[in-house]
Amino acid sequence: MEGRKVTGWAARDSSGILSPYTFHLRKTGPEDVVFKVLYCGVDHSDLHQIRNEAHYTTYPLVPGHEVVGKVIEVGSEVKKFGVGDIVGVGCMVGSCEECTRCKTNKEQYCKNMVFTYNAIYKDGSFTQGGFSSAMIVHQNYVVNIPEKLAPEQAAPLLCAGVTAYSPLKQFIDSKKAIKAGILGLGGVGHLGVLIAKAMGHHVTVISSSDKKREEALTDLGADCFLVSSNSAEMNKYKSSLDYVLDTVPVNHKIQDYLSLLDVEGKILMVGAVPEPLQFSASGLILGGTSISGSFIGSIQDTQEILDFWVEKGLKTKIEVVKMDYVNKAFERMEKNDVRYRFVLDVAGSNLE
Repeated sequence: MEGRKVTGWAARDSSGILSPYTFHLRKTGPEDVVFKVLYCGVDHSDLHQIRNEAHYTTYPLVPGHEVVGKVIEVGSEVKKFGVGDIVGVGCMVGSCEECTRCKTNKEQYCKNMVFTYNAIYKDGSFTQGGFSSAMIVHQNYVVNIPEKLAPEQAAPLLCAGVTAYSPLKQFIDSKKAIKAGILGLGGVGHLGVLIAKAMGHHVTVISSSDKKREEALTDLGADCFLVSSNSAEMNKYKSSLDYVLDTVPVNHKIQDYLSLLDVEGKILMVGAVPEPLQFSASGLILGGTSISGSFIGSIQDTQEILDFWVEKGLKTKIEVVKMDYVNKAFERMEKNDVRYRFVLDVAGSNLE
């Protein structure tokens, strides 16, 4: 049965152009939270989806998975949230809740995980994202936005932030000084720098050119800046890092960064590169290094990064725009012309 009628901005085809679209939410269940969308971050994966670059997009598609809203209705069995609460939803809205992964706070790896949009929910309905006036989500996949955190500031943390935080939290209780590398300085990378610095790591930003040196060192507070296309600089940094957080979402030579790792160093892959990456096995074996992947984060991780942000007094670097600017925002994001994350003021926009 259909629930309330809402308006979003949807792509109709692989051009990825968004325009107003009216649809119905599913009927509110006993554990559902319905909220008015206030803000929604704009993520690079939204662009992949609306253009059908992964070849499984169903249209019309309303993207958006960095969603902050105000609760307007709760189901009869909802205990975690109440009307008026400011809440967030990230990349997932469901999982089986029965497998080992779900029961150990790793539900993002559940084989039946349900994405926030472009997925089929348990009741057979099609999920639509946060570029819309309202959403409905089961309470187990909703997080609390801390009172001291502005909702527009919180939005990028729900995907980009937790994507960087989740693989880095393993170093929180480290008794040694950690030397970190952050590869790529986009939406995820800039948050990775802020998180690593807040954890007390010595942070080297790695970029393909010198263009972002000043912003990395001055605006974000990185300790060092390494130009990966400069062979002399790369040689200087050999065997110097404990990890490299690889946030680059396009094809790149991962082999080049293995040499930067100290013994037992790790490349932590979070950039969803659509093509296969190549590296030499000897580069891993002789250095005792490893490459591992990390996919977004759990609901617990998501709540942790929000609380961490407040505890450390951090600020996301965003550009807030109205919904009628969203197509231009995607154009600019593709050109890396944003510092560092677009956030849509959904509640303040005319969606019709």
